[in-house]
Amino acid sequence: MSDVREDVVQFAVEGHLGIVTLNRPEVMNALNYATLVRLGEIVDALKLRRDIRAVIFTGRGKAFCVGADLKERRTLTEQEVRRNVLKIRDVFTAIERLPQPTIAVMHGYAFGGGFELALACDFRFASEETVMGLTETSLAIIPGAGGTQRLPRLIGPMRAKELIFTARKITAKEAYDLGILTGVAADPFAAARKLAEEIAQNGPLAVTQAKFAIDRGLGVDIQTGLEIESKAYEVLIPTKDRVEALQAFAEKRKPVFRGE
Repeated sequence: MSDVREDVVQFAVEGHLGIVTLNRPEVMNALNYATLVRLGEIVDALKLRRDIRAVIFTGRGKAFCVGADLKERRTLTEQEVRRNVLKIRDVFTAIERLPQPTIAVMHGYAFGGGFELALACDFRFASEETVMGLTETSLAIIPGAGGTQRLPRLIGPMRAKELIFTARKITAKEAYDLGILTGVAADPFAAARKLAEEIAQNGPLAVTQAKFAIDRGLGVDIQTGLEIESKAYEVLIPTKDRVEALQAFAEKRKPVFRGE
């Protein structure tokens, strides 16, 4: 572990659920370099946690995350700015590639890098009052943590260009209508937990391989995608969980999956 403050991002485990909480409420969870380093450490550890079957990303205080820490950014050299941009890109890519399903829970504000963090997750829930957007062009920069790539793949290039070029801030309802959000709820954390628990009931290795097949298949032709799917299925054939599912079916009981 590095010598950065560990409390800037908190991590907890509840059953099979991992909860990652941005913890800089005094600056609306703005992402400085120390926060990115700590977040990266947690994500690296999550890759190896077979006991965790879903991960929720959320933020403490009045906002999910307002993006880069502009107060810090003003003090950085050009080289340090490049360092930060590469770090946030790499950490969010690592989140996207986590084997477990990931769920962003947004409230208050989710701007710039905060919104890009949510876009790196598999699912996104927001409270009714949440406002979000890729606002970087209003600061004479562009989204640098995956926003120009993930948003167009999610809602199409025309709508993504409209939001990015205008730096427009949108409501949770508008985001849901565009297909950005999985749901809008008075208690988005509860909605996310319900989804996580539903996922966790199923074979964890199967869920992991399904996520792998979907994500890797999106960027290739369908024939290559089918081959990826076949290889992902092949991984599951010798597992104990697959045998347990068949045994449980025969015995008319709920299977007990152990990720083996």
